[in-house]
Amino acid sequence: MMSITRHARNILILDRSFGGAISRGYATVTELPRPPPPTAEPHVETFSAPSKPRLYYTRPPLKADLPRVQKRWPFILAFATLGVSAWAAFLLFATNQEKLSSSVVKRIMQTVRDNEELKEMLGDAIRPEPAWYLNGDPWINGSINLPQGNVDLSFRLKGHLGSGTLYFTSIRKAKGQPFTPLRFRVIGDDKRIVNLSSHTSSSAMSAERL
Repeated sequence: MMSITRHARNILILDRSFGGAISRGYATVTELPRPPPPTAEPHVETFSAPSKPRLYYTRPPLKADLPRVQKRWPFILAFATLGVSAWAAFLLFATNQEKLSSSVVKRIMQTVRDNEELKEMLGDAIRPEPAWYLNGDPWINGSINLPQGNVDLSFRLKGHLGSGTLYFTSIRKAKGQPFTPLRFRVIGDDKRIVNLSSHTSSSAMSAERL
């Protein structure tokens, strides 16, 4: 009986000792002194209109900040104009050389040099008047279209006594027929006119036949 009582007493002592140890094992929390609440009211900022949304990307730089790119179209336009002008000048020169070397112009000049009345007006050594822009060659106005039966020319003549302008027009009414001169005259710078149609021989116009 006494042993049981001692055993119970020991358990009670152990219980108290362990309970005190457990209670002392927890950390105690002590409250720090808190600051007093503010007495002034907080500042409230108000706006008269809703705020605009901000851009979500960076603003690109101004055009003034960008480097200036030189325009190339004036150079291209000038180069194209120069090329077209050079090609047109070459075509005109080639066409004039073709007319100058044609048999029609050669026959006309042979008839002019053999005409005595024209020699009295222009003098000897009658020749086509050279043009400075053709490097000494004459400029032949008009056209020579033998397949179509149409020749219409005019160019300047020069002799040692004076100068004038020659006009020559000839047509062919039908294929296989000879050309018929309609106008063949020289108008001098002094307004004198020499008609060469009556002096045109059949041999002078034979070169115009096809």
